[in-house]
Amino acid sequence: QVQLVESGGGLVQSGGSLRLSCAASGGVFSSKTMGWYRQAPGKQRELVATITSGGHTNYADSVKGRFTISRDNAKNTVYLQMNRLKPEDMAVYYCWSWGIGGVLRDYWGQGTQVTVSS
Repeated sequence: QVQLVESGGGLVQSGGSLRLSCAASGGVFSSKTMGWYRQAPGKQRELVATITSGGHTNYADSVKGRFTISRDNAKNTVYLQMNRLKPEDMAVYYCWSWGIGGVLRDYWGQGTQVTVSS
């Protein structure tokens, strides 16, 4: 059974930094694209960043230059380093993978709350 477990969320002041982690188990991590999405209250879930098995990254325009996604295949973990956080970054952040469990579908973590105070 595939599990994606996020950690690292919390409360931070505007301009501060947080690093989110997502530990994957039960799937084939190294060969799959991983990513982060976020959902703010009353809004749709949106893509934040993705990273392919080869390390190619993609970012939402709103986070380019501030957030960095990375992965450690030896630890089956994907990270999201978030710098210069803004109040509009406040959301529940979800770890995501396409097909990590062997079925071609979305896989999601339970989410971690990021709160940014102004």
